[in-house]
Formats: sequence, structure tokens, C-alpha cells
Amino acid sequence: MKLLMDSFWRAVMYCLYPRVIGLSILPLLLIVALSWLLGYLYWDIAVTLVRSWLDASSWLSLVWRWLEGVGLPDLKTVVAPLLVIFSVTPLVVVASLLAVSFLMTPSLTRLVAERRFAGLQRKHGGSLMLGLWWTFSSLLLALGALLLTLPMWLVPPLAMLLPALIWGWLTYRVMAFDVLAEFASAEERHTLMARHRMRLLGMGVVTGLMGAAPSLVWASGALFAAAFVILVPVAIWIYTLVFVFSSLWFAHFALAALQALRDEPQHMVVDGILPAVPASPHAAARLSIGPGDKAQSVTDVEPRPGL
Repeated sequence: MKLLMDSFWRAVMYCLYPRVIGLSILPLLLIVALSWLLGYLYWDIAVTLVRSWLDASSWLSLVWRWLEGVGLPDLKTVVAPLLVIFSVTPLVVVASLLAVSFLMTPSLTRLVAERRFAGLQRKHGGSLMLGLWWTFSSLLLALGALLLTLPMWLVPPLAMLLPALIWGWLTYRVMAFDVLAEFASAEERHTLMARHRMRLLGMGVVTGLMGAAPSLVWASGALFAAAFVILVPVAIWIYTLVFVFSSLWFAHFALAALQALRDEPQHMVVDGILPAVPASPHAAARLSIGPGDKAQSVTDVEPRPGL
């Protein structure tokens, strides 16, 4: 827990560094430009299709009449834009995560290493192709879980919890691999991800809950639909900031855990059992039994002359 909180506060402070702020501009501009381009090309088409589907639905006509009866006739006009926005939100989240992962995480990890772990050896246990496969396979699993749990989002508590768990798992998978890819060997990466799996997952879930903040930006209904051009960049900026913080948090935690792993004394494993303390040279000689060899009797007492 001490390492977890120490890494958290260090990540918060690093977010204020001019270098980190400068690095965050590129993914932010990239995602905002892409969102504006897609919105310019497909926004009207998507809203028209959704509105046509809503008008053609027989059971929704009862809902519209009920809304008119309670004095909310204008609510129907904002439902279609909001449905389009909520549908593309997962794509915006994924795009922000991938942009930060590919464009910022390696640089942020090197920044943390330079300032805190200057002597940490780089073993390059993760190649570029392996990183791409790891990221996109994790992405497919997360999107599959998202589609399977979509009906459960109608339950109010699950509507906040399930996306946080899914995005948290995806963030943990992507960030942990990207941070350790350059500095840890494959064996060290597997060891750390197994040893700290619950902590890393918890970090991902926390950042996933933080990533739910943009939903407050467009939860204002008609106001959001009217201020779409302004509020979407704000939401994307929040997503980018959350993933930048997440990258720094994982970098501080994972590199500190890697340094601690390398500082551990080398233990001798015999028949799958790890001794609590390092074995003495005599114990090592007594336990080193090769194929077909017999146990050797070794003592740490030398016979005295004349005995």
C-alpha cells in the first residue's frame, strides 16, 4: 500500500511538469481533430438514422406521449443526439488510451527512469510487434466484454461500475505492458504482473472511475447537444489527462517494483520449494543432486588432527 500511494502522489506531481504538459498536446490535438472530422462527415447522417429508428419504434411512441403529458415535449429532440454521443463514447475512450499509450507512455516512462532510477538496466523484454499484439488483443477482449454487458447498463449502479471495471482492466493491461516493455525482461514482466496483479488492476479501476468524469460534461442533455463543438474537446482533454496520469502512476509503481525485484537476494529453488533464507554454500552442495547422482554428505566441521 505504501508503494501504491507513493506512486500515486508522484504521478500527480509529475502531471504538473512542463515536459509532461507539452507531451500531452499531441495526442489531444490528434483526437480532437479526428473527432471533429468524423463529426463533420457523419454527425447529421448518424442523428438522422437514430431519429428514424426512434420514430419507427411503436413502443417508444408511448414514451413520447407520456413525456408530452408531463410537460417535456422537447426532450424527444435531444434523445437522438445523446444516443449517438453515448454510442461513440467508448471509441473516444479507446482512441485516447491508444494515443497516450503509443505517443506518451514510452517518453513518460523514460522521464521517470531518468529522475528516479538512473541506474536501472534496460532489458527490452517486449518488442514492438508483441506490444501491438498485446494491446489489440486486450482491446478486442474489452470491447467484447463491453458488448456483452451492455444490457446491464440499464441498472443505475452497474452503469457506472461496469465501464470502470472494463476500462480499468484494459488500462492495467496496456499500461503495465508498455511501462515494463523497455526496462524489464519477459520473465521479470511476468513475475511483476503476477505478483502485483490486484494492485495493478486496482490502479486501472481507479483511473477507469476517473475516466467517467467526462460523462458529467454531457449529462446536461439539451445543453450538451447545443454546445457539442465546445464540450467534446473538453471531454477529450479530460480523457487524455486521466490516461496521462495513469501512465505516470503505472510507471512509478512498476519501475519501483522492478527495482525492488532486482534488489532481492537470489534464492535457490530445490524441487519447486523456495527457502525462506539463502542457503549456505554447504547446504547448496548438499542439495545439488544431478541426474543419477547420490546425495553427498557435506558438513561444515573439519576433523581436527589427532582425532
